[in-house]
Amino acid sequence: MTIQETSLAGLPDPAASAAIEVARLVKVYKTTRAVDDVSFRIARGSITGLLGGNGAGKTTTIAMIMGLVLPTAGRVQVLGCSMPEQSAAVLGRMNFESPYVDMPMRLTVRQNLTVFGRLYAVANLRERIEALAADLDLGEFLDRPNGKLSSGQKTRVALAKALINQPELLLLDEPTASLDPDTADWIRQHLIAYRKTNDATILLASHNMLEVERLCDRVIIMKRGRIEDDDSPDSIMLRYNRASLEEVFLDVARGPAQESA
Repeated sequence: MTIQETSLAGLPDPAASAAIEVARLVKVYKTTRAVDDVSFRIARGSITGLLGGNGAGKTTTIAMIMGLVLPTAGRVQVLGCSMPEQSAAVLGRMNFESPYVDMPMRLTVRQNLTVFGRLYAVANLRERIEALAADLDLGEFLDRPNGKLSSGQKTRVALAKALINQPELLLLDEPTASLDPDTADWIRQHLIAYRKTNDATILLASHNMLEVERLCDRVIIMKRGRIEDDDSPDSIMLRYNRASLEEVFLDVARGPAQESA
């Protein structure tokens, strides 16, 4: 048996599993139940929106999926591997992007991508960076310090960082926050193309309801740490008798009676 075969011994068959499987997940901080008995399965190759107001439990749920936060109770599997116990077998196949997480400001874009590429042991890293620069139109500022970029440029660099290892699973937190409509649409189109080309799975946390309607096959709505609804965008809008996900979001956040009043 080779070293690779030994390291994979005992792992589930990845092809037979969901991209993400969360079962009876609970996270308690002192007296606060940030996540309260949450369960869902996300199919491979899908784009799923994770919605909810501030404090709904989205960020904590994503952190537990990534293995960064230990659950109080429950189980998380990512690409067939238990998290965080088998995280070493899966972290190189996933990545995360958020405009709220800055990369080192003094390093150039190329230097930042080189650092993250080495962390992921990306083969042919120089060629991979050049390919991302061409794909995401980074060439003009590839050798500019990250701290001297506009918000739109930083978002494109953050996306390049998230795609540096060509992940099977991409976790996104407000990927187009604070962007103008043209740049935001450009990012969305690139995500759609990446999912299609690489058969990747995307989990998207966003407050941009139009973005979620355009991108997502499925929407999971959280409130006070629990799942309030889980279905396709069209089915959820039909069930709430609303014309947009934004109206549904307000119904869930405020309650339909209060919103009508």
